[in-house]
Amino acid sequence: MQKQIDIVVPCYNEQDNVVLFYDEVVRVLSESRGSGSFASGTVDSGAMFSFDFTVYFVDDGSTDETMSEIKKLVDFHGDRKVKYLSFSRNFGKEAAIYGGLKAATGDIVVLMDADLQHPPTMLPEMIKVIEEGYDSCATYRKKRRGESFMRTFFSKGFYRLFNLISSIKVDASATDFRMMTRKMADAVVSLSETERFTKGLFKWVGFKTKHLECESIPRIAGKSKWRLSSLFNYAINGIVAFSTAPLRLAAFIGFLIIIAGVCYTIYMLIGAFFYGRAGGGFVTTITLLLFIGGIIITLLGIIGEYIARIYMETKRRPIFIIREANTGEDKIRDGK
Repeated sequence: MQKQIDIVVPCYNEQDNVVLFYDEVVRVLSESRGSGSFASGTVDSGAMFSFDFTVYFVDDGSTDETMSEIKKLVDFHGDRKVKYLSFSRNFGKEAAIYGGLKAATGDIVVLMDADLQHPPTMLPEMIKVIEEGYDSCATYRKKRRGESFMRTFFSKGFYRLFNLISSIKVDASATDFRMMTRKMADAVVSLSETERFTKGLFKWVGFKTKHLECESIPRIAGKSKWRLSSLFNYAINGIVAFSTAPLRLAAFIGFLIIIAGVCYTIYMLIGAFFYGRAGGGFVTTITLLLFIGGIIITLLGIIGEYIARIYMETKRRPIFIIREANTGEDKIRDGK
């Protein structure tokens, strides 16, 4: 029995990695087949199934020659083995992941990065996990090689906070490298929200998942496109998308301010009527105003984040817009 496996690869300015990635995938799958040839495009995993592989590159509005390199692969290997979607601009990795999962049609779908930090050598082992009856094979990294201390610190801090306030628990060491069945991929695609946090969505849809440790490998070429500002926005999207705890916290703090105000008023009245003390001084008044005003503005900001998400969702804008693709006309019309 043969099954189709589609490998979805989001790309943003990865001109130096596209060919290296594809060649490495071909090498690994050829070796797993026990042959030096990959001409047929079919791989025997050593178990009860054989597989036909297609790589889906999603060009997320790259400004370098990424798209040219992808088209070279198409010219050389054919559009049966290499497919692509090219966005009209940079919509972000979350949009690229959604676009790739939406375009893929295989029985099994794999999500990988183009920089080879997700080692293709794990693919045969992940295939066996799926054959064991799991709906998904996810990966995690115990060590983060090549990342700055600040990025690692803030990343771990975010996931601790996220898991504390959300009913969905996401492992801080989890990666985007994942293999899943068609049923799970369809479930993720069916969640067409604009502000996406894919790691949370993978956990939310459920399904039987096995986790494998993934070796942390430095990028082969190029630099990471993530900046602290991007990671901060990513963190905010994740928290707002999967937790209402900040809103409840805002209501709780507002209640505490009311209680504190009532208690302070009673204290001042008792002091004035029974002890003849005058009202609070100018410094005390200004301090209280600044303190309470700061809290109110902060709470309004929290509420505003949720309102902004509602506003963006009600617009129903497409998550991405495709400039060109070779995945079929039906995949180009709708980016929602």
